[in-house]
Amino acid sequence: MTSIIKNAKSVDEAVAAALTELGVAENMVTVEVLDEGNKGFLGLGGKDASVRVTVNEVSPDEVATEFLKKILSSMNLEADLQLKLEDHVMEIDITGEDMGILIGRRGETLSALQYLTSLAVNRKTEEYYRVIVDTENYKKRREETLKHLAKKLAGNAVRYRRNVTLEAMSPYERRVIHAALQGDPMVSTYSTGEDPNRKVVIVYKGNK
Repeated sequence: MTSIIKNAKSVDEAVAAALTELGVAENMVTVEVLDEGNKGFLGLGGKDASVRVTVNEVSPDEVATEFLKKILSSMNLEADLQLKLEDHVMEIDITGEDMGILIGRRGETLSALQYLTSLAVNRKTEEYYRVIVDTENYKKRREETLKHLAKKLAGNAVRYRRNVTLEAMSPYERRVIHAALQGDPMVSTYSTGEDPNRKVVIVYKGNK
């Protein structure tokens, strides 16, 4: 468990400083007052208060749930969370109205939310957890769309005997394209460029 000692003019100020450094809420810690301190006489001989603040052990699903609820609240979104945790893979499905806002352009907002949730979870747990955040089955639908696109463009590469460069995609989307064409005997793939403008190139093998 993570524990720190903080000194300040008052117990409340010491606790607040500890919470800021630890990056957690007050309901996630145990506070032990080591010294309540005193103001001294006429401001002379005063002594700072001292506290030990210890982060309580929490489960990864509790961390993810609390983090997402704060984010959704800040976005003025009312939603329910359904969480499944198995073999260090955490799948979180968010349901509610106006989920299009949560998805964002081509899933960029959803991907960012997944990334931040993963950081929040793995920052407070000793073991690593893979976090997947989805809503309205978007990722499944997007994956199927990308697979179809990959097959179609691979067909074009073979038909016209030339390489095909796709538009810039997220790391997740590029992985789907690579995986979809991995076993194709007529084409291969690689990524080029720098994020966020990194693209997949479908290579017609007959050009080699």
